[in-house]
Amino acid sequence: MTQQKQFFPRQVIEAGGNRWDWALLPLVLAVIFALAYGASQMTRPYQVGMALPLSLDPSVLPYYLLRTTLRMFMALGCSLLFSCVFAVLAAKYRAAERVLVPLLDILQSIPILGFLSITVTGFIALFPGNLFGVECAAIFAIFTSQAWNMAFSLYQSFRTVPAELGEAARVFQMSGWQRFWRLELPFAMPPLLWNMMMSMSGGWFFVVASEAISVSHQNIKLPGIGSYIALAIEARDLSAIGWAICAMLVGVLLYDQLFFRPLLAWADRFRFEEMGGDTAQRSWLLMWLRRTDRFQSMTGWMGQQLERSFAWFRLRHDGTSIRARPREGSAGLARLWDAVIAGGVMLAIWQLFTFIHGEVGWAEVGHVFVLGCYTMLRVSILITLAALVWVPVGVWIGMHPHVASKVQAVAQFLAAFPANLMFPVAVMVLVHFHLNPHIWLSPLMILGTQWYLLFNVIAGAASVPSELRLAAQNLGLTGWLKWRRYYLPAVFPSFVTGAITASGGSWNASIVSEYVTWGDTTLQAAGIGSYIAHMTAVGDFPRIALGIGVMCVFVMGMNHLVWRRLYRIANDRMHF
Repeated sequence: MTQQKQFFPRQVIEAGGNRWDWALLPLVLAVIFALAYGASQMTRPYQVGMALPLSLDPSVLPYYLLRTTLRMFMALGCSLLFSCVFAVLAAKYRAAERVLVPLLDILQSIPILGFLSITVTGFIALFPGNLFGVECAAIFAIFTSQAWNMAFSLYQSFRTVPAELGEAARVFQMSGWQRFWRLELPFAMPPLLWNMMMSMSGGWFFVVASEAISVSHQNIKLPGIGSYIALAIEARDLSAIGWAICAMLVGVLLYDQLFFRPLLAWADRFRFEEMGGDTAQRSWLLMWLRRTDRFQSMTGWMGQQLERSFAWFRLRHDGTSIRARPREGSAGLARLWDAVIAGGVMLAIWQLFTFIHGEVGWAEVGHVFVLGCYTMLRVSILITLAALVWVPVGVWIGMHPHVASKVQAVAQFLAAFPANLMFPVAVMVLVHFHLNPHIWLSPLMILGTQWYLLFNVIAGAASVPSELRLAAQNLGLTGWLKWRRYYLPAVFPSFVTGAITASGGSWNASIVSEYVTWGDTTLQAAGIGSYIAHMTAVGDFPRIALGIGVMCVFVMGMNHLVWRRLYRIANDRMHF
Protein backbone atom coordinates (compact mmCIF):
# COMPACT_ATOMS: atom_id res chain seq x y z
CA MET A 1 0.00 0.00 0.00
CA THR A 2 2.86 2.36 0.78
CA GLN A 3 4.47 1.87 -2.64
CA GLN A 4 1.13 2.32 -4.41
CA LYS A 5 0.53 5.51 -2.48
CA GLN A 6 3.98 6.78 -3.47
CA PHE A 7 3.49 6.10 -7.19
CA PHE A 8 -0.19 7.04 -7.44
CA PRO A 9 -1.12 9.34 -4.53
CA ARG A 10 -4.90 9.24 -4.40
CA GLN A 11 -5.19 12.51 -2.52
CA VAL A 12 -3.31 14.27 -5.31
CA ILE A 13 -5.63 12.90 -7.97
CA GLU A 14 -8.65 13.92 -5.97
CA ALA A 15 -7.33 17.37 -5.11
CA GLY A 16 -5.96 18.03 -8.61
CA GLY A 17 -2.32 18.46 -7.58
CA ASN A 18 -0.45 20.94 -5.41
CA ARG A 19 0.44 24.57 -6.14
CA TRP A 20 3.58 23.59 -8.06
CA ASP A 21 1.45 21.55 -10.46
CA TRP A 22 -0.69 24.61 -11.12
CA ALA A 23 2.39 26.87 -11.46
CA LEU A 24 3.84 24.62 -14.17
CA LEU A 25 0.54 24.08 -15.96
CA PRO A 26 0.85 27.18 -18.24
CA LEU A 27 4.36 26.13 -19.28
CA VAL A 28 3.25 22.58 -20.06
CA LEU A 29 0.25 23.79 -22.04
CA ALA A 30 2.39 26.27 -23.99
CA VAL A 31 4.88 23.52 -24.94
CA ILE A 32 2.08 21.14 -25.97
CA PHE A 33 0.37 23.83 -28.06
CA ALA A 34 3.64 24.79 -29.79
CA LEU A 35 4.45 21.17 -30.60
CA ALA A 36 0.95 20.49 -31.92
CA TYR A 37 0.92 23.61 -34.07
CA GLY A 38 4.39 22.96 -35.47
CA ALA A 39 3.56 19.33 -36.23
CA SER A 40 0.37 20.34 -38.05
CA GLN A 41 2.34 22.75 -40.25
CA MET A 42 4.81 19.99 -41.17
CA THR A 43 2.07 17.88 -42.79
CA ARG A 44 0.49 20.46 -45.10
CA PRO A 45 -0.29 19.58 -48.75
CA TYR A 46 2.68 20.17 -51.06
CA GLN A 47 3.69 19.43 -54.63
CA VAL A 48 7.25 19.44 -55.96
CA GLY A 49 7.96 22.82 -57.54
CA MET A 50 5.51 24.67 -55.31
CA ALA A 51 7.09 27.79 -53.85
CA LEU A 52 6.72 27.98 -50.08
CA PRO A 53 6.13 31.53 -48.84
CA LEU A 54 9.21 32.96 -47.07
CA SER A 55 9.83 36.40 -45.68
CA LEU A 56 12.67 38.38 -44.11
CA ASP A 57 10.22 40.16 -41.81
CA PRO A 58 11.52 39.72 -38.21
CA SER A 59 7.97 39.04 -37.01
CA VAL A 60 8.03 35.57 -38.63
CA LEU A 61 11.16 34.50 -36.74
CA PRO A 62 9.32 32.98 -33.73
CA TYR A 63 7.40 30.72 -36.12
CA TYR A 64 10.58 29.84 -38.05
CA LEU A 65 12.37 29.15 -34.75
CA LEU A 66 9.59 26.75 -33.74
CA ARG A 67 9.81 24.83 -37.02
CA THR A 68 13.61 24.56 -36.88
CA THR A 69 13.71 23.55 -33.21
CA LEU A 70 11.04 20.90 -33.77
CA ARG A 71 13.05 19.38 -36.63
CA MET A 72 16.20 19.37 -34.52
CA PHE A 73 14.57 17.65 -31.54
CA MET A 74 13.00 15.01 -33.79
CA ALA A 75 16.45 14.37 -35.26
CA LEU A 76 17.94 14.30 -31.75
CA GLY A 77 15.47 11.61 -30.66
CA CYS A 78 16.32 9.48 -33.69
CA SER A 79 20.04 10.05 -33.02
CA LEU A 80 19.69 8.88 -29.41
CA LEU A 81 17.90 5.69 -30.45
CA PHE A 82 20.49 5.01 -33.17
CA SER A 83 23.37 5.65 -30.73
CA CYS A 84 22.03 3.19 -28.15
CA VAL A 85 21.58 0.41 -30.70
CA PHE A 86 24.98 1.06 -32.30
CA ALA A 87 26.87 1.27 -28.99
CA VAL A 88 25.33 -1.92 -27.60
CA LEU A 89 26.06 -3.96 -30.72
CA ALA A 90 29.56 -2.56 -31.30
CA ALA A 91 30.67 -2.77 -27.66
CA LYS A 92 29.29 -6.25 -26.90
CA TYR A 93 29.79 -8.18 -30.13
CA ARG A 94 33.22 -8.34 -31.72
CA ALA A 95 31.85 -9.47 -35.09
CA ALA A 96 29.44 -6.53 -35.20
CA GLU A 97 32.15 -4.11 -34.09
CA ARG A 98 34.34 -5.02 -37.05
CA VAL A 99 31.57 -3.91 -39.40
CA LEU A 100 29.77 -1.14 -37.51
CA VAL A 101 32.77 0.99 -36.53
CA PRO A 102 34.17 1.24 -40.10
CA LEU A 103 30.60 1.77 -41.34
CA LEU A 104 30.18 4.67 -38.93
CA ASP A 105 33.47 6.10 -40.21
CA ILE A 106 32.06 5.98 -43.73
CA LEU A 107 28.74 7.55 -42.73
CA GLN A 108 30.52 10.27 -40.76
CA SER A 109 32.63 11.15 -43.79
CA ILE A 110 29.68 11.46 -46.18
CA PRO A 111 28.82 15.17 -46.37
CA ILE A 112 25.33 16.39 -45.66
CA LEU A 113 24.86 17.43 -49.30
CA GLY A 114 25.63 13.85 -50.28
CA PHE A 115 22.84 12.54 -48.05
CA LEU A 116 20.43 15.16 -49.37
CA SER A 117 21.20 14.45 -53.01
CA ILE A 118 20.49 10.76 -52.44
CA THR A 119 17.55 10.85 -50.00
CA VAL A 120 15.44 13.91 -50.82
CA THR A 121 13.77 12.30 -53.85
CA GLY A 122 13.05 9.10 -51.92
CA PHE A 123 11.47 10.90 -48.98
CA ILE A 124 9.29 12.99 -51.29
CA ALA A 125 8.16 9.79 -53.03
CA LEU A 126 7.22 8.24 -49.66
CA PHE A 127 4.77 11.06 -48.93
CA PRO A 128 3.39 12.24 -52.29
CA GLY A 129 1.43 15.46 -52.16
CA ASN A 130 2.51 16.17 -48.59
CA LEU A 131 5.14 18.47 -47.14
CA PHE A 132 6.17 15.80 -44.64
CA GLY A 133 8.37 14.11 -47.26
CA VAL A 134 10.56 17.22 -47.58
CA GLU A 135 10.44 17.62 -43.78
CA CYS A 136 11.73 14.06 -43.40
CA ALA A 137 14.61 14.83 -45.77
CA ALA A 138 15.52 17.89 -43.67
CA ILE A 139 15.21 15.93 -40.41
CA PHE A 140 17.37 13.14 -41.82
CA ALA A 141 19.99 15.69 -42.90
CA ILE A 142 20.06 17.14 -39.36
CA PHE A 143 20.22 13.58 -38.01
CA THR A 144 23.41 12.98 -40.00
CA SER A 145 24.99 16.00 -38.29
CA GLN A 146 24.04 14.73 -34.80
CA ALA A 147 24.10 10.94 -34.67
CA TRP A 148 27.76 10.09 -35.27
CA ASN A 149 29.07 12.18 -32.37
CA MET A 150 26.58 10.67 -29.92
CA ALA A 151 27.20 7.13 -31.18
CA PHE A 152 30.98 7.43 -30.77
CA SER A 153 30.53 8.89 -27.28
CA LEU A 154 28.23 6.12 -26.10
CA TYR A 155 30.42 3.44 -27.68
CA GLN A 156 33.52 4.86 -25.98
CA SER A 157 31.72 4.96 -22.61
CA PHE A 158 30.51 1.36 -22.91
CA ARG A 159 34.05 0.22 -23.77
CA THR A 160 35.55 2.02 -20.77
CA VAL A 161 33.18 0.92 -18.00
CA PRO A 162 35.46 0.30 -14.97
CA ALA A 163 36.37 -3.33 -14.49
CA GLU A 164 35.20 -3.36 -10.86
CA LEU A 165 31.72 -2.23 -11.91
CA GLY A 166 31.58 -4.91 -14.59
CA GLU A 167 32.63 -7.51 -12.02
CA ALA A 168 29.93 -6.30 -9.65
CA ALA A 169 27.34 -6.70 -12.41
CA ARG A 170 28.46 -10.30 -12.91
CA VAL A 171 28.36 -10.98 -9.17
CA PHE A 172 24.79 -9.67 -9.03
CA GLN A 173 23.97 -11.83 -12.08
CA MET A 174 22.60 -8.98 -14.18
CA SER A 175 21.18 -9.79 -17.57
CA GLY A 176 22.13 -7.73 -20.60
CA TRP A 177 18.95 -5.63 -20.23
CA GLN A 178 19.60 -4.98 -16.53
CA ARG A 179 23.27 -4.21 -17.14
CA PHE A 180 22.34 -1.65 -19.80
CA TRP A 181 19.88 0.28 -17.59
CA ARG A 182 21.62 -0.10 -14.23
CA LEU A 183 25.29 0.17 -15.17
CA GLU A 184 26.23 1.09 -18.72
CA LEU A 185 23.74 3.84 -19.52
CA PRO A 186 24.06 5.54 -16.08
CA PHE A 187 27.86 5.42 -16.42
CA ALA A 188 27.67 6.95 -19.90
CA MET A 189 24.99 9.52 -19.02
CA PRO A 190 27.13 12.61 -18.16
CA PRO A 191 29.31 12.51 -21.30
CA LEU A 192 26.30 11.49 -23.41
CA LEU A 193 24.37 14.59 -22.31
CA TRP A 194 27.29 16.88 -23.12
CA ASN A 195 27.55 15.25 -26.55
CA MET A 196 23.78 15.62 -27.02
CA MET A 197 24.23 19.34 -26.44
CA MET A 198 27.09 19.38 -28.93
CA SER A 199 25.03 17.43 -31.45
CA MET A 200 22.12 19.84 -31.01
CA SER A 201 24.47 22.74 -31.65
CA GLY A 202 26.07 20.88 -34.55
CA GLY A 203 22.65 20.67 -36.15
CA TRP A 204 22.55 24.48 -36.25
CA PHE A 205 25.83 24.48 -38.15
CA PHE A 206 24.21 22.62 -41.08
CA VAL A 207 20.69 23.97 -40.66
CA VAL A 208 21.03 26.16 -43.77
CA ALA A 209 21.86 23.19 -45.99
CA SER A 210 19.09 21.14 -44.30
CA GLU A 211 16.27 23.65 -44.77
CA ALA A 212 17.39 25.40 -47.94
CA ILE A 213 17.73 22.30 -50.12
CA SER A 214 19.43 22.94 -53.43
CA VAL A 215 20.09 19.72 -55.33
CA SER A 216 20.20 19.26 -59.10
CA HIS A 217 18.64 22.66 -59.88
CA GLN A 218 15.82 22.02 -57.37
CA ASN A 219 15.50 24.74 -54.75
CA ILE A 220 13.24 23.92 -51.80
CA LYS A 221 13.25 26.27 -48.84
CA LEU A 222 11.34 25.08 -45.79
CA PRO A 223 10.17 27.69 -43.29
CA GLY A 224 12.87 27.89 -40.65
CA ILE A 225 15.88 29.78 -39.37
CA GLY A 226 18.14 28.06 -41.91
CA SER A 227 16.08 29.12 -44.92
CA TYR A 228 15.77 32.62 -43.39
CA ILE A 229 19.59 32.84 -43.24
CA ALA A 230 19.91 31.51 -46.81
CA LEU A 231 17.41 34.12 -48.03
CA ALA A 232 19.25 36.88 -46.15
CA ILE A 233 22.55 35.83 -47.72
CA GLU A 234 21.02 35.90 -51.21
CA ALA A 235 19.56 39.36 -50.54
CA ARG A 236 22.77 40.58 -48.80
CA ASP A 237 20.61 41.81 -45.91
CA LEU A 238 22.86 42.31 -42.88
CA SER A 239 19.99 43.42 -40.64
CA ALA A 240 18.12 40.18 -41.35
CA ILE A 241 21.23 38.20 -40.40
CA GLY A 242 21.37 40.15 -37.14
CA TRP A 243 17.75 39.24 -36.42
CA ALA A 244 18.53 35.58 -37.19
CA ILE A 245 21.39 35.63 -34.68
CA CYS A 246 19.05 37.04 -32.02
CA ALA A 247 16.45 34.36 -32.76
CA MET A 248 19.11 31.64 -32.48
CA LEU A 249 20.24 33.04 -29.14
CA VAL A 250 16.67 32.96 -27.82
CA GLY A 251 16.21 29.38 -29.06
CA VAL A 252 19.46 28.18 -27.47
CA LEU A 253 18.59 29.80 -24.14
CA LEU A 254 15.10 28.28 -24.15
CA TYR A 255 16.09 24.69 -24.80
CA ASP A 256 19.08 25.06 -22.48
CA GLN A 257 16.83 26.09 -19.58
CA LEU A 258 13.90 23.82 -20.40
CA PHE A 259 15.72 20.69 -21.55
CA PHE A 260 19.49 20.36 -21.17
CA ARG A 261 20.07 22.09 -17.83
CA PRO A 262 17.45 19.93 -16.01
CA LEU A 263 18.95 16.81 -17.60
CA LEU A 264 22.49 17.74 -16.55
CA ALA A 265 21.38 18.49 -13.00
CA TRP A 266 19.52 15.17 -12.91
CA ALA A 267 22.54 13.31 -14.31
CA ASP A 268 24.71 14.33 -11.35
CA ARG A 269 23.26 11.30 -9.54
CA PHE A 270 25.17 9.04 -11.95
CA ARG A 271 28.62 10.28 -10.96
CA PHE A 272 30.94 8.04 -8.95
CA GLU A 273 30.78 10.23 -5.88
CA GLU A 274 28.27 12.53 -4.27
CA MET A 275 28.40 16.08 -5.52
CA GLY A 276 28.86 18.90 -3.06
CA GLY A 277 26.44 21.77 -2.84
CA ASP A 278 28.93 24.17 -4.41
CA THR A 279 29.77 21.97 -7.40
CA ALA A 280 26.48 20.31 -8.31
CA GLN A 281 24.57 21.48 -11.34
CA ARG A 282 21.36 23.35 -10.52
CA SER A 283 18.15 23.81 -12.49
CA TRP A 284 15.13 25.84 -11.42
CA LEU A 285 12.87 23.73 -13.62
CA LEU A 286 14.11 20.47 -12.10
CA MET A 287 13.50 21.82 -8.58
CA TRP A 288 9.96 22.77 -9.61
CA LEU A 289 9.34 19.38 -11.17
CA ARG A 290 10.54 17.59 -8.05
CA ARG A 291 7.99 19.55 -6.02
CA THR A 292 5.06 18.66 -8.27
CA ASP A 293 2.95 15.66 -7.31
CA ARG A 294 1.90 14.91 -10.88
CA PHE A 295 5.50 14.68 -12.10
CA GLN A 296 6.51 12.51 -9.16
CA SER A 297 3.57 10.18 -9.86
CA MET A 298 4.50 9.94 -13.52
CA THR A 299 8.20 9.25 -12.90
CA GLY A 300 7.30 6.74 -10.19
CA TRP A 301 5.04 4.87 -12.60
CA MET A 302 7.77 4.85 -15.26
CA GLY A 303 10.29 3.53 -12.73
CA GLN A 304 7.85 0.81 -11.73
CA GLN A 305 7.46 -0.30 -15.35
CA LEU A 306 11.23 -0.39 -15.78
CA GLU A 307 11.56 -2.55 -12.66
CA ARG A 308 8.97 -4.93 -14.07
CA SER A 309 10.94 -5.22 -17.29
CA PHE A 310 13.96 -6.31 -15.23
CA ALA A 311 11.92 -9.28 -14.04
CA TRP A 312 10.96 -10.15 -17.61
CA PHE A 313 14.55 -10.06 -18.89
CA ARG A 314 16.35 -11.53 -15.86
CA LEU A 315 18.85 -14.36 -16.13
CA ARG A 316 17.25 -17.79 -15.92
CA HIS A 317 20.24 -19.35 -14.13
CA ASP A 318 22.49 -18.63 -11.20
CA GLY A 319 26.23 -18.08 -11.19
CA THR A 320 27.02 -21.77 -10.62
CA SER A 321 25.11 -23.00 -13.66
CA ILE A 322 26.99 -24.20 -16.69
CA ARG A 323 25.02 -21.65 -18.72
CA ALA A 324 26.71 -18.89 -16.71
CA ARG A 325 30.07 -19.71 -18.27
CA PRO A 326 31.10 -17.42 -21.12
CA ARG A 327 30.59 -18.98 -24.51
CA GLU A 328 33.59 -19.27 -26.74
CA GLY A 329 33.06 -18.11 -30.30
CA SER A 330 33.23 -20.68 -33.04
CA ALA A 331 36.43 -20.38 -35.06
CA GLY A 332 34.60 -21.58 -38.17
CA LEU A 333 31.90 -18.95 -37.87
CA ALA A 334 34.55 -16.28 -37.30
CA ARG A 335 36.38 -17.27 -40.47
CA LEU A 336 33.10 -17.38 -42.39
CA TRP A 337 32.25 -13.87 -41.17
CA ASP A 338 35.72 -12.67 -42.23
CA ALA A 339 35.16 -14.19 -45.65
CA VAL A 340 31.80 -12.41 -45.98
CA ILE A 341 33.40 -9.09 -45.07
CA ALA A 342 36.28 -9.67 -47.50
CA GLY A 343 33.81 -10.61 -50.24
CA GLY A 344 31.82 -7.45 -49.64
CA VAL A 345 34.97 -5.33 -49.79
CA MET A 346 36.11 -6.99 -53.02
CA LEU A 347 32.66 -6.45 -54.57
CA ALA A 348 32.73 -2.80 -53.57
CA ILE A 349 36.21 -2.38 -55.09
CA TRP A 350 35.07 -4.02 -58.34
CA GLN A 351 32.03 -1.75 -58.54
CA LEU A 352 34.26 1.23 -57.83
CA PHE A 353 36.65 0.38 -60.65
CA THR A 354 33.74 -0.15 -63.03
CA PHE A 355 32.22 3.19 -62.06
CA ILE A 356 35.49 5.08 -62.47
CA HIS A 357 36.27 3.54 -65.85
CA GLY A 358 32.78 4.10 -67.25
CA GLU A 359 31.71 7.45 -65.72
CA VAL A 360 34.51 9.82 -64.72
CA GLY A 361 37.91 8.55 -65.84
CA TRP A 362 41.17 8.09 -63.96
CA ALA A 363 42.45 11.60 -64.62
CA GLU A 364 39.47 13.02 -62.72
CA VAL A 365 40.19 10.64 -59.84
CA GLY A 366 43.77 11.90 -59.61
CA HIS A 367 42.57 15.50 -59.64
CA VAL A 368 40.07 14.85 -56.82
CA PHE A 369 42.73 13.09 -54.73
CA VAL A 370 44.97 16.15 -55.03
CA LEU A 371 42.05 18.31 -53.86
CA GLY A 372 41.56 15.89 -50.97
CA CYS A 373 45.18 16.38 -49.93
CA TYR A 374 44.61 20.14 -49.77
CA THR A 375 41.59 19.69 -47.52
CA MET A 376 43.39 17.11 -45.36
CA LEU A 377 46.22 19.58 -44.76
CA ARG A 378 43.72 22.22 -43.65
CA VAL A 379 41.88 19.79 -41.36
CA SER A 380 45.10 18.56 -39.71
CA ILE A 381 46.38 22.05 -39.00
CA LEU A 382 43.04 23.31 -37.70
CA ILE A 383 42.43 20.31 -35.41
CA THR A 384 45.92 20.73 -33.93
CA LEU A 385 45.39 24.43 -33.27
CA ALA A 386 41.94 23.80 -31.81
CA ALA A 387 43.32 21.13 -29.47
CA LEU A 388 46.05 23.47 -28.21
CA VAL A 389 43.41 26.07 -27.37
CA TRP A 390 40.41 24.10 -26.12
CA VAL A 391 41.95 21.19 -24.20
CA PRO A 392 43.29 23.46 -21.40
CA VAL A 393 40.04 25.45 -21.39
CA GLY A 394 37.90 22.29 -21.30
CA VAL A 395 39.96 20.78 -18.47
CA TRP A 396 39.60 23.94 -16.38
CA ILE A 397 35.83 24.13 -16.98
CA GLY A 398 35.30 20.42 -16.31
CA MET A 399 37.26 20.57 -13.06
CA HIS A 400 35.00 23.39 -11.84
CA PRO A 401 31.36 22.27 -12.31
CA HIS A 402 30.01 25.55 -10.96
CA VAL A 403 31.83 27.27 -13.83
CA ALA A 404 30.48 24.70 -16.31
CA SER A 405 26.90 25.53 -15.32
CA LYS A 406 27.55 29.22 -16.03
CA VAL A 407 29.25 28.83 -19.41
CA GLN A 408 26.95 26.04 -20.61
CA ALA A 409 24.49 28.24 -22.49
CA VAL A 410 27.29 30.44 -23.88
CA ALA A 411 29.17 27.40 -25.18
CA GLN A 412 25.99 26.03 -26.76
CA PHE A 413 25.33 29.32 -28.53
CA LEU A 414 28.88 29.56 -29.85
CA ALA A 415 28.72 25.94 -31.02
CA ALA A 416 25.35 26.61 -32.66
CA PHE A 417 26.58 29.65 -34.54
CA PRO A 418 26.44 28.67 -38.24
CA ALA A 419 29.50 29.39 -40.34
CA ASN A 420 27.15 30.79 -42.98
CA LEU A 421 26.64 33.87 -40.83
CA MET A 422 30.36 34.58 -41.11
CA PHE A 423 30.24 34.52 -44.91
CA PRO A 424 29.45 38.25 -45.28
CA VAL A 425 32.37 39.23 -43.05
CA ALA A 426 34.71 36.70 -44.69
CA VAL A 427 33.83 37.75 -48.24
CA MET A 428 34.06 41.48 -47.56
CA VAL A 429 37.37 41.16 -45.71
CA LEU A 430 38.96 38.88 -48.31
CA VAL A 431 37.79 41.06 -51.21
CA HIS A 432 38.76 44.35 -49.55
CA PHE A 433 42.27 43.24 -48.55
CA HIS A 434 42.81 40.97 -51.60
CA LEU A 435 43.57 37.97 -49.37
CA ASN A 436 44.19 34.47 -50.68
CA PRO A 437 40.95 32.45 -50.27
CA HIS A 438 42.92 29.17 -50.32
CA ILE A 439 44.34 30.17 -46.93
CA TRP A 440 41.89 32.55 -45.28
CA LEU A 441 38.70 30.58 -45.95
CA SER A 442 40.17 27.68 -43.96
CA PRO A 443 39.23 29.00 -40.46
CA LEU A 444 35.55 28.73 -41.43
CA MET A 445 35.96 24.93 -41.39
CA ILE A 446 36.70 24.82 -37.67
CA LEU A 447 34.11 27.33 -36.46
CA GLY A 448 31.48 24.70 -35.77
CA THR A 449 33.56 21.57 -35.26
CA GLN A 450 36.06 22.84 -32.66
CA TRP A 451 33.31 22.56 -30.05
CA TYR A 452 33.31 18.77 -30.33
CA LEU A 453 36.74 18.92 -28.67
CA LEU A 454 35.65 21.37 -25.99
CA PHE A 455 32.43 19.56 -25.02
CA ASN A 456 34.08 16.12 -24.88
CA VAL A 457 37.03 17.38 -22.84
CA ILE A 458 34.64 19.10 -20.42
CA ALA A 459 32.69 15.85 -20.06
CA GLY A 460 35.89 13.85 -19.51
CA ALA A 461 37.27 16.26 -16.91
CA ALA A 462 33.93 16.46 -15.09
CA SER A 463 33.76 12.66 -14.74
CA VAL A 464 37.16 12.31 -13.03
CA PRO A 465 36.62 10.75 -9.56
CA SER A 466 37.23 13.09 -6.63
CA GLU A 467 39.64 10.54 -5.12
CA LEU A 468 41.96 11.05 -8.06
CA ARG A 469 41.75 14.82 -7.68
CA LEU A 470 42.62 14.56 -3.98
CA ALA A 471 45.52 12.21 -4.78
CA ALA A 472 46.97 14.74 -7.25
CA GLN A 473 46.70 17.47 -4.61
CA ASN A 474 48.32 15.35 -1.91
CA LEU A 475 51.19 14.42 -4.21
CA GLY A 476 51.78 18.09 -4.96
CA LEU A 477 51.64 17.72 -8.75
CA THR A 478 52.25 21.03 -10.52
CA GLY A 479 53.15 22.39 -13.94
CA TRP A 480 53.84 20.06 -16.85
CA LEU A 481 54.13 17.04 -14.54
CA LYS A 482 50.54 17.58 -13.43
CA TRP A 483 49.38 17.76 -17.06
CA ARG A 484 51.39 14.71 -18.12
CA ARG A 485 50.48 12.47 -15.18
CA TYR A 486 47.00 13.69 -14.28
CA TYR A 487 45.09 16.00 -16.62
CA LEU A 488 45.97 14.52 -20.01
CA PRO A 489 45.48 10.85 -19.03
CA ALA A 490 42.18 11.77 -17.36
CA VAL A 491 40.68 13.41 -20.44
CA PHE A 492 42.52 11.51 -23.17
CA PRO A 493 39.70 9.01 -24.00
CA SER A 494 37.19 11.85 -24.23
CA PHE A 495 39.63 13.95 -26.26
CA VAL A 496 40.05 11.16 -28.82
CA THR A 497 36.27 10.81 -29.13
CA GLY A 498 35.97 14.56 -29.66
CA ALA A 499 38.87 14.62 -32.11
CA ILE A 500 37.34 11.86 -34.25
CA THR A 501 34.04 13.69 -34.55
CA ALA A 502 35.72 17.09 -34.94
CA SER A 503 37.87 15.74 -37.76
CA GLY A 504 34.88 14.22 -39.55
CA GLY A 505 32.88 17.39 -38.96
CA SER A 506 35.67 19.52 -40.42
CA TRP A 507 35.63 17.45 -43.60
CA ASN A 508 31.88 18.00 -43.82
CA ALA A 509 32.25 21.70 -43.06
CA SER A 510 34.69 22.05 -45.95
CA ILE A 511 31.71 21.90 -48.32
CA VAL A 512 30.26 25.15 -46.99
CA SER A 513 33.63 26.71 -46.08
CA GLU A 514 35.61 26.21 -49.29
CA TYR A 515 32.76 27.44 -51.51
CA VAL A 516 31.42 30.70 -50.05
CA THR A 517 28.80 32.96 -51.59
CA TRP A 518 27.50 36.38 -50.57
CA GLY A 519 24.96 37.72 -52.99
CA ASP A 520 26.52 37.49 -56.45
CA THR A 521 30.09 37.19 -55.08
CA THR A 522 31.59 33.70 -54.83
CA LEU A 523 34.95 32.78 -53.30
CA GLN A 524 36.35 29.31 -53.79
CA ALA A 525 39.31 27.53 -52.20
CA ALA A 526 40.91 24.52 -53.84
CA GLY A 527 39.74 21.43 -52.00
CA ILE A 528 37.42 18.47 -52.13
CA GLY A 529 34.70 20.40 -50.27
CA SER A 530 34.41 23.06 -52.96
CA TYR A 531 34.47 20.31 -55.60
CA ILE A 532 31.48 18.52 -54.06
CA ALA A 533 29.58 21.80 -53.51
CA HIS A 534 30.08 22.84 -57.13
CA MET A 535 29.09 19.44 -58.54
CA THR A 536 26.01 19.35 -56.29
CA ALA A 537 24.93 22.78 -57.54
CA VAL A 538 25.15 21.67 -61.20
CA GLY A 539 23.66 18.21 -60.53
CA ASP A 540 26.62 16.11 -61.77
CA PHE A 541 25.84 12.94 -59.80
CA PRO A 542 28.82 10.81 -60.98
CA ARG A 543 31.25 13.47 -59.81
CA ILE A 544 29.27 14.01 -56.61
CA ALA A 545 29.69 10.29 -55.93
CA LEU A 546 33.38 10.50 -56.81
CA GLY A 547 33.97 13.41 -54.44
CA ILE A 548 32.06 11.71 -51.62
CA GLY A 549 33.93 8.45 -52.20
CA VAL A 550 37.34 10.11 -52.12
CA MET A 551 36.37 12.04 -48.97
CA CYS A 552 35.38 8.74 -47.36
CA VAL A 553 38.78 7.29 -48.23
CA PHE A 554 40.59 10.22 -46.60
CA VAL A 555 38.44 10.22 -43.47
CA MET A 556 38.66 6.45 -43.00
CA GLY A 557 42.40 6.57 -43.61
CA MET A 558 42.90 9.21 -40.91
CA ASN A 559 40.60 7.38 -38.52
CA HIS A 560 42.39 4.06 -39.03
CA LEU A 561 45.98 5.34 -39.06
CA VAL A 562 45.69 8.06 -36.40
CA TRP A 563 42.53 8.20 -34.33
CA ARG A 564 41.88 4.46 -33.88
CA ARG A 565 45.42 3.89 -32.68
CA LEU A 566 45.03 6.71 -30.17
CA TYR A 567 41.68 5.20 -29.21
CA ARG A 568 43.31 1.85 -28.41
CA ILE A 569 45.96 3.63 -26.34
CA ALA A 570 43.18 5.39 -24.44
CA ASN A 571 41.46 2.08 -23.68
CA ASP A 572 44.61 0.12 -22.79
CA ARG A 573 46.81 2.60 -20.93
CA MET A 574 44.73 5.56 -19.80
CA HIS A 575 41.71 3.93 -18.23
CA PHE A 576 40.95 4.56 -14.57
